[in-house]
Amino acid sequence: MNATATTPRTPAEAWAELCAGNVRFVEDRMEHPSQGFDRRTELSAAQHPFAVVFGCSDSRVAAEIIFDRGLGDLFVVRTAGHVLDTTVIGSIEYGVGVLGAPLVVVLAHDSCGAVAAAVDAITHGNVPPGFVQAVVDRVIPSIVGLTATGRPLDSFDAATLGHEHVLHTARQLHGYSVSLADEIAAGRCAVVAVEYTLADGRVRLSHVIGDIGAGMGVVPPQE
Repeated sequence: MNATATTPRTPAEAWAELCAGNVRFVEDRMEHPSQGFDRRTELSAAQHPFAVVFGCSDSRVAAEIIFDRGLGDLFVVRTAGHVLDTTVIGSIEYGVGVLGAPLVVVLAHDSCGAVAAAVDAITHGNVPPGFVQAVVDRVIPSIVGLTATGRPLDSFDAATLGHEHVLHTARQLHGYSVSLADEIAAGRCAVVAVEYTLADGRVRLSHVIGDIGAGMGVVPPQE
């Protein structure tokens, strides 16, 4: 299937396309678009992905599969726990500023090991070995604010912790990247934070920075 003629050009179109693909994935009627010989040949000269997906490296959350997309559709950046650093931000800026993607998706999932490790580090002082600690250190700022409630972190369920982490990541990305913030302000791009459920394969919209259509501007976190 050649998807060039219908490549989404706006944040709203891109989000609608991803939602439609996820529905196909959940319902087990995937089309596997943009995966044939013609598409591969076409892309040998240039790429024009319609979304940047920044997600966790978890092997169960492959963006092209859960959104039923193919070659050249998504510019994917992944780190354990979807933690940000300068190279990640630079990669996302490349996808938007150079390749022209109108949407950035921050993709989280339930039962995230990086979030659980961050809780363990804060509450019990268990620091992971090697450079895994660098991942945990970048998750901690996302969830440590929950202690202001007076409750220990290990009293929160995994869904609440993961939700806080993906919201923080999306807001941090918007705050750190001047070029991305400019694209959003001009209406050329939007950032969405979404949460994926491993058991049923569904993605749920948690937060929007920008405009993805249907009157959806910046929305408050969904508790």
